[in-house]
Amino acid sequence: MIYIDKLSFSYGEEDSCLGGVRDINLNIARGECVVLCGQSGCGKTTLTRLINGLIPHFYEGNLKGKVIVDGEDVSNQALSHTARKIGSVFQNPRSQFFNVDTTSELAFGCENIGLPVDEIFRRIEESASTLDIEDLLDRSIFELSGGEKQRIACASVYAVKPDIFVLDEPSSNLDAVSIERLRKVLDSLKRAGKTIVISEHRLYYLSELADRYIYMKDGCIECEISSETMKKFDNQTLNDMGLRCLILEKLDKYQTDSIKPSDDKINIKNLDCRYDGKTVLQIPFLSVAKGEILAVIGHNGAGKSTFAGCLCGIIKHKGYFSFEGKILKAKKRTENSYMVMQDVNHQLFTESVSEELSLGALDCSEEKINEILEKLKLDIYSDTHPLALSGGQKQRVAIAGAMCSNKKLLIYDEPTSGLDYNNMKSTCSLIREAAKDTYLSVIITHDLEFILECCTAVLQLCDGKITDYYPLNKKGVNKVKEYFIVK
Repeated sequence: MIYIDKLSFSYGEEDSCLGGVRDINLNIARGECVVLCGQSGCGKTTLTRLINGLIPHFYEGNLKGKVIVDGEDVSNQALSHTARKIGSVFQNPRSQFFNVDTTSELAFGCENIGLPVDEIFRRIEESASTLDIEDLLDRSIFELSGGEKQRIACASVYAVKPDIFVLDEPSSNLDAVSIERLRKVLDSLKRAGKTIVISEHRLYYLSELADRYIYMKDGCIECEISSETMKKFDNQTLNDMGLRCLILEKLDKYQTDSIKPSDDKINIKNLDCRYDGKTVLQIPFLSVAKGEILAVIGHNGAGKSTFAGCLCGIIKHKGYFSFEGKILKAKKRTENSYMVMQDVNHQLFTESVSEELSLGALDCSEEKINEILEKLKLDIYSDTHPLALSGGQKQRVAIAGAMCSNKKLLIYDEPTSGLDYNNMKSTCSLIREAAKDTYLSVIITHDLEFILECCTAVLQLCDGKITDYYPLNKKGVNKVKEYFIVK
């Protein structure tokens, strides 16, 4: 169904560091589920753009070779024609929205292909039911969490019913329950004979769906691995390849140099945050040790990002934060905070990676900046424009900015959404090192592997309230694993 022959592409330069691909030969059969895997920047996203026609129609560069879908060369077909056959879910769902409300977004693709009104309404209802998003209909796109936006993006593509589904890290902002829903949807699509191409770092939810894994490195296909062979690899083998685990149950807490938070406490009292008169976050009391690396978990829309916004003083709220007996007012917290946003495109401003790190650096020497770049494997991109990088590389630039800021409150909103195993390890090491000189590090995440690698305690939120708070000792490790492993 998909035939790729001697395919090469570079974004204006013959430079694989910008995510190009070289000498790709690949056949994907009808009804096959193929997973593109490999370290950040290896060319996975570029290959998805070549399959769905965004290259060369949207992204310009130097293209050689062919991508043939159902006998047609994608590069010679209009995107409107290709979209009838190939549905795409991007890594950043914001980039594919055209409406301000969710129901219109689900209808948009169907309207573009000229379906009758009755059929459009039927497909909206079917998509919402299948993906369990009825509660997200008739909502403002701007009020949704990152994970909720991802679910709407999936549903809008599902409504068009293409033969081929191309997904670029669809699980990146989803909670455990939503990932399981996504797995069930993909399973339904596969049983219906649909062809699925997925670029992913999180592999565990695909272990029973994938027919093949295409392992990419430096813009090339390093090898093809059957599902049966992949299941035989232990965690160490996968990690050596820069890949995440296949079986969550086998994970344990990796770090041996656990940070020991001090006896000093940051206290939060009577925290109350409301939107349009509705309470979205309410915390009567919370006491967190100085130096803690706190994983904030909960379903999409539970109040995690609101908690982070209140902590760093950018969201209005009642209640107060105190440290060493002194109240930390919102302005003071903002001055002492650095947030790595869920969508890092909002915080990349300069013309090069090195300039980006220097922009917010306080008392951070050039030597220290270069050291951080090297640890995050960004040194070879120091002169590259940040927006030319892959999603995972951008994420690492934003994290590097936090490391250089010397702020006392560090907040990371889904910091591993585009990170492979090796870069996740490097990021964890830097976060633990930075935590020694901070009041508090807060990590909003749906990533169990990252939590066990990096964090010292877990705060669980549900519907704007604390449902659990515990240290990551042996008992805590078992508890957080039970939360994330959805049966």
